[in-house]
Amino acid sequence: MLYYAQPIAKLIEELGKLPGVGPKTAQRLAFHILDLQEDRIKDLAQAIIEVKAKTKYCSVCCNITDQDPCHICANPNRDHSVISVVEDPKSIVALEKTKEYKGVYHVLHGVISPMEGIGPEQLKIKELLSRLKDNQVKELILVTNPTIEGEATAMYLARLVSPLGILVTRIAHGLPVGGDLEYADEVTLVKALEGRRKVE
Repeated sequence: MLYYAQPIAKLIEELGKLPGVGPKTAQRLAFHILDLQEDRIKDLAQAIIEVKAKTKYCSVCCNITDQDPCHICANPNRDHSVISVVEDPKSIVALEKTKEYKGVYHVLHGVISPMEGIGPEQLKIKELLSRLKDNQVKELILVTNPTIEGEATAMYLARLVSPLGILVTRIAHGLPVGGDLEYADEVTLVKALEGRRKVE
């Protein structure tokens, strides 16, 4: 039985394919879009078309950009001798919000995950290695998530890059600021202990 007019049903179906959007959310979004003024709908549709047409991968760091190289790679005030290796472009946004990191980035676009059929060849590792050939890079910071796949990817990269004489570091993992010890799991506590540093 068809509950909605065909165009609405199609919109709900397409919205439901987005990550984190279930059937009820897709339905709510579809009816919200239906209630928008026509110029707002055109703006939304145009933004979706433009984001696909006008963005590409930076030829240096593989981040998503509308200029090549991206504004971070093109910035002469950044420390190009330090590269943070991240899983996805969203991680760059998180690090940039700290306003503390002054190096550059490399986006892998995923992590090694044999269960999902993702090996090193599916990631932007070859591009990373080509960046390390000019002997300008002094430190590689592995900023993958503290998941099994993130840890495996970090270990793989460390083994691959260490023989090149580049310092390979890993971000510390542990307790969030404001968190309670009693609610922390064992793995988080172990990582917090491993990442301890001298109090100055």
